[in-house]
Amino acid sequence: MSFDTPADNQSWAEAQNFQYELWSDTNKNLALYYGAAASQSTTMPSRITKLLDADGTLILEYLSVSVSVHAAEVLEDCQAIFSP
Repeated sequence: MSFDTPADNQSWAEAQNFQYELWSDTNKNLALYYGAAASQSTTMPSRITKLLDADGTLILEYLSVSVSVHAAEVLEDCQAIFSP
C-alpha cells in the first residue's frame, strides 16, 4: 500500500511486471489506523506488515521490514501458522 494514486501504482506495477494489485491509501486513513503514518502530513508510509486473519484480528506484525528478505520471511511464517 502506498500514498500514490491508483494510476501511478498501476503504471509502476506494470513496469515491474507484478502479478498482483497494489493498493492506494491516498487519504492516509489506513496508514494512520495501522501505524504506518504518524500524521496526515507524513509523506511516506513506514514499511510495516500486519498479518490479519479472516476476521481482521491481528495475528502477526513486522515493524522493521528488510525488503530483500521480507517476502520469504512472511511466507515462512504463514506456512507455519496456517499449515495443518
